[in-house]
Amino acid sequence: MPLFDTRVAAVLLRLDRNPFHHGTLGAARSLGRAGVPVHVVAGAPGEPVTRSRYVRECHPRPAGDGLAGVRHALARVCGALGGAPAVLLPLDDATALALDELRREPDGPTGRFLLPDQPPGLAARVADKAGLAATCRRLGVPHPRTLVPADADEAAAMAASLGLPVVAKWSRPWLLPPGAGLRSTVLARSTRQVRDLHARVAQAGSPLLLQRYLPASRDGDWFFHAYCDRAGACGVAATGRKVRSWPDGAGLTAVGAWAPNPAVERLARDLLAALGYRGVADLDFRRDPETGTYHLLDFNPRPGAQFRLFSDPWGLDVVRALHLDLTGRPVPDLVRSYGRRFAVENYAALSVLASPRRRTGPHGASGGLETAWYAADDPAPALAMAGAWAAHLARRAWAVPRRAGRAGQAGADAAAPIPVQPPARTAGPSAPRCPPLASPADPSAPAAPTGSGGPSAAASPSAPASPSAPVSPSAPSPRR
Repeated sequence: MPLFDTRVAAVLLRLDRNPFHHGTLGAARSLGRAGVPVHVVAGAPGEPVTRSRYVRECHPRPAGDGLAGVRHALARVCGALGGAPAVLLPLDDATALALDELRREPDGPTGRFLLPDQPPGLAARVADKAGLAATCRRLGVPHPRTLVPADADEAAAMAASLGLPVVAKWSRPWLLPPGAGLRSTVLARSTRQVRDLHARVAQAGSPLLLQRYLPASRDGDWFFHAYCDRAGACGVAATGRKVRSWPDGAGLTAVGAWAPNPAVERLARDLLAALGYRGVADLDFRRDPETGTYHLLDFNPRPGAQFRLFSDPWGLDVVRALHLDLTGRPVPDLVRSYGRRFAVENYAALSVLASPRRRTGPHGASGGLETAWYAADDPAPALAMAGAWAAHLARRAWAVPRRAGRAGQAGADAAAPIPVQPPARTAGPSAPRCPPLASPADPSAPAAPTGSGGPSAAASPSAPASPSAPVSPSAPSPRR
């Protein structure tokens, strides 16, 4: 294993409120096992990742709206570190964009941390769905045809011209208000559905995009993870296949396999070079079953939630490569471990229940299996996740008959609903450093983890911001 500068801590920052973000736990374990002190600034203070033995200290997520909350949170962490430099790692798109904005401030708080020397504004340009579509057109990168309607009538006409069903997605889904019932990506099957979505543009906080739907196909969904060092070299990079997803066929990666795909790797490497990209990147692709061409669906300027799939026999992955590079240590090339698999237990179980007989392709598991939550050397997060997940499912199950009862009473002849006793809430193990787990945001449509393992219907539901629009990371949707 490469030698790390364990004097330099790592700060994992995530604005996404989803407590079931397994990518945060993967980053804490990866760096913690290498001896790096890990500080976590994320979500609810008692979420499962804070139970990990590899988390040195957990800090509350930024309070308030906008960049001011991020500034205050970083200043607080800097004080806890005694002013010593630390590697700062964003784990969702909203955070990556916020840090990009703060880096442009002459005396901003990011000056006290180690970050890749990313071209200004590039993170917003690739994370925002509209910005990514424009970038792909400019560089000739295959991308599903994408249109931006100005009103509901134009939205209906554009949907008809693209051909139903059509992918409808919000350009910057982290701006979606919590509890509004808006998903970052929807497969719209009628012009009426498209009209209804466009009517909520003001509430969503970003434009509605309509995109040609690429049907799912066997072995058609792939992702590419890479770390581009200070010189732009991507010695740590690999392609993986999405074996199972949740929601089934159009969501985040529930089971992934490390497998070679020269066409995807060539497309991704050429794009990163053309952009002058620096840092960790997670790109999602889907093959057009009619032409065989791979189309770029998502570009996430941070680690994908399933990045631990690409951990080589020496333990090297994109997060460790980042720490090595930013602390001046040599970064070896990644040793390919084709056949290795990565499974997210809770989402994999839902995927199997939804599609138990679906074939998952020919790739074997000769390279071993890593699970997102359970680890023999760090079991507490899995126990905490299981308790919180069971409570979440129980609450959702209890809500169904209540909603049905309310709908029934709305009719004049509706029968009274049968009372149902809600299941008892299951609590996770107690944590020595943090208070008990707060009620999580609804993770039924986690943003994703794109991933990344982020959702994709023909486009992944994790989306970020247009270069010209102001960044407001205060209300990201829970996700990929």
